[in-house]
Amino acid sequence: MAGERTIAFVAGEASGDLLAAPVVSEIRQRAPDTRCVGIGGDRMIAAGFDVWHHVRELSVRGYVEVLRHLPRLLRLRRTLRERVITTKPLVFVGVDAPDFNLALEEQLRGQGVRTVHFVSPSIWAWRGERISQIARAVDRMLLVFPFEQKIYDDAGIPASYVGHPLANMIPMIPDAAAARRRLGLQVEGTLLAVLPGSRPDEVRHNGPTFVAAMAAVAAEQPQMRFVMPVADAAFRSTIEQLMAAQPGLAAKVDIVNGRSHDCLEASDVVLVASGTATLEAALFKRPMVIAYKMSPLTAWIMWRKGRIPYVGLPNILAGDLVVPELLQHHATPATLARAVLDWLHDAARRERIAARFTEMHHSLTRDTARLVTDAIFEVAQ
Repeated sequence: MAGERTIAFVAGEASGDLLAAPVVSEIRQRAPDTRCVGIGGDRMIAAGFDVWHHVRELSVRGYVEVLRHLPRLLRLRRTLRERVITTKPLVFVGVDAPDFNLALEEQLRGQGVRTVHFVSPSIWAWRGERISQIARAVDRMLLVFPFEQKIYDDAGIPASYVGHPLANMIPMIPDAAAARRRLGLQVEGTLLAVLPGSRPDEVRHNGPTFVAAMAAVAAEQPQMRFVMPVADAAFRSTIEQLMAAQPGLAAKVDIVNGRSHDCLEASDVVLVASGTATLEAALFKRPMVIAYKMSPLTAWIMWRKGRIPYVGLPNILAGDLVVPELLQHHATPATLARAVLDWLHDAARRERIAARFTEMHHSLTRDTARLVTDAIFEVAQ
């Protein structure tokens, strides 16, 4: 492959696929002769991406979980590095996944490949020491939160705020009834969306507690229905096995492959694992309960390195605990169920959080795909 009109990407997980797909589409529209290649997911492929490896191969989170997969990940990064160098792309774009991408970007940049990183690591939350590696690794950092600009300006690293692409994908005024019709769900009644995570390790740690919490909510609210999007069809059997241990629950639950946005928009309340899905729920103006479990060692390391008091993006952006966070041993079926029911029993509180999330949505809205593509082409020159 000649490489003059090639841009290489690595999107490291399902959320990276979501963020990168509009950029791939924008590049293809502006420069139809430019190939976008590398690691991506189904959305990027639909936008015209030439996939070398599927995003599933990088979907690992947490120190202990990464250690278990480390030999395979290192082999993949080595193979990918050689292929990118051989391809000679105009630019390499790492999308999120900093544990994998920053080291790769540093190696590629040392070989003369220009690099862009889309979505800053959370250096404002933890692992601030990464700033020196970022300075070595990237020609341009693209920021999705406005408060990050000062951090990079102070460090002398070229960076641009591009807005958050999700703010453009999600309507300012959600329509729950329309979303329920798209999903084939009954329009009337109360609906809880449950998102236990997009990675296998997340589903393994969070799934049992989330499913038991659903059963506890159903016991108090017998008319309640549930919808659960699973990021990968392979996760469906795991969830179904967990539900089989809760008599009568499966009849109240619709499991959907993908379509997390429809599920969030359709819902009245959301039970969600920490991550990008918390921001998606906020942009849909949905009250939520954030809960997360990980291996004890991973939790201890993150606690030691942490720099802010919150883990959920809505709370981080608000600078306040505007939605409940229940982590590790605090995340039990009973505490999760009670937090969900508290939202359902307080209409005024739901209205207040919807107003807060609307303000947040406006602050994150930019023409992100255009700004990211502009930056990529600027670095390529």
